Amino acid sequence: MSGFSVTRRQALALSSGGLATLATPAWARHALLDDGLAAKADAVVAAFMEKFETPGIGVAVVRPGVEPFLKGYGVRTMGQAAPVDVHTRFGIASNSKAFTAAALAMLVDAGKLDWEDPVTKHIPEFRMYDPAVTAMMTVRDLLVHRSGLPLGAGDLMFFPASSHVPEDALTALPYLKPARGFRAGYDYDNILYIVAGLLIARVSGERWEDFVSTRLLRPLGMADAVPSRDMLDTPNVAGRHARLGPPVRGMGAMEVVQPDESVMMNAAGGIQASVSDIAHWLSAQMAFGVLPDGERLWSREQAMEMWTPQTIIGASNGPTPEYPARPVTTTYALGWFCQDYRGERLIQHSGGLSGQVTQTAMLPGRGIGVAVFSNTEDGVSAGIRNALLDHLIGAPAFDWVNWLDTRVASYQQQSLAAISGGIDTAPEGGPSLPLSAYAGRYRDPWYGDIVVSEKDGGLFIDFTPTPVFKSPLTPWGPDAFRTNFAKDAGEDAVVTFTVADGKVTGVTMKPLSPLADFSYDYQHLDFAPVQ
Repeated sequence: MSGFSVTRRQALALSSGGLATLATPAWARHALLDDGLAAKADAVVAAFMEKFETPGIGVAVVRPGVEPFLKGYGVRTMGQAAPVDVHTRFGIASNSKAFTAAALAMLVDAGKLDWEDPVTKHIPEFRMYDPAVTAMMTVRDLLVHRSGLPLGAGDLMFFPASSHVPEDALTALPYLKPARGFRAGYDYDNILYIVAGLLIARVSGERWEDFVSTRLLRPLGMADAVPSRDMLDTPNVAGRHARLGPPVRGMGAMEVVQPDESVMMNAAGGIQASVSDIAHWLSAQMAFGVLPDGERLWSREQAMEMWTPQTIIGASNGPTPEYPARPVTTTYALGWFCQDYRGERLIQHSGGLSGQVTQTAMLPGRGIGVAVFSNTEDGVSAGIRNALLDHLIGAPAFDWVNWLDTRVASYQQQSLAAISGGIDTAPEGGPSLPLSAYAGRYRDPWYGDIVVSEKDGGLFIDFTPTPVFKSPLTPWGPDAFRTNFAKDAGEDAVVTFTVADGKVTGVTMKPLSPLADFSYDYQHLDFAPVQ
């Protein structure tokens, strides 16, 4: 999840340019060119940090024939002195998806699977809601967000942290109803990447975490990186910061928040890495899997496969004076967004967690890679990324700070309009039954149980798999109540009881705020009383 600038929602596109051929890996050891990058990066980062009250930023830039530019700015956690440096670990979130895609590519190279294999060939118990989709779903389909599942389906199992484990994704999928036809369009999901992680384990005999560590992170020289937040063993870790309101998340003063993602999501977003690490990753990507010592991690064929668009996301008329980098077409490949950027091919991804957003981007035609890691939910990482890309390609000057500031102001105006009278004032109506009649245990087949009990003269709800989701319930319209979670626990829900013949027959939910991140997918829940 993240705030107003949830770039993992974006559909980005690929230009018509072909793949570049690099004569040598971009990590080659040569003298650093005096091209003004260091001074430009310092100025850009300082401007964004001052304008948006950003505690800390990490930057990596890789280019052919020169040493990577690596630098940390600011502090790991606001109010504390420890600085962000080039070894500070950030949660790279959905940037992890490209690692899962690369792991599968290595298994394809090894002949252990094929992109067109049915998932059931390797995971026989795999099921989707529609048996026809189950039969058609391929390994490739797990990675490209065209399954028909609605946006963020199943995310509530692992966001915030819960007791669910990766194998629970297989139990959940048959109950997650599609929003559109199979391969009929784009809706971003995480749960199928969790299945991809399970598939890697089935085929390789190693857990996703172990495979990624031994076959990718270590050979790449990503010495700071670990595949899961629970494996961090250093204090040099970026803090988390967000604006929690009032009136809604994404507005108000910057505050420290705690990590809240589950290790269940590792294959979709669990890697923790430094900008020093990510420079190695970007260099290997642009060298088509070849390391500086000549070792090859994946074939050139698979490198091209991972960057080939699979799912069309959208299109526009292209750049405008207000947004000169606006893409013409947008697609998703295997773990990467693809788009045009000022007439050049850009391969990129973002990652959003509570309190952190990270960006990775490559211009393959130039051998340029940029990563920007931030310890806030604000969109500074995207603005800094664009400003650095512009400098590196010699694009016309553009005020990316003002661009982001304008987006923030627009978001705030839209937010206030969207919530006007909607989340601070209860709708008319109330309970039609005694409070005791609402108490009980209710079960959703993919998420699990909630328990509603009487407490202190009111009702109390316990989302049993999710420790932070425990709260009094406040009446909120006819047979409906709202949660009151702790301020940094996540988005609140409206809990509606279906009543028939004086009894509760079911419970449905929706996010209280119309601006809630898609990972709070309460609307996909459908609880029935446990007899």
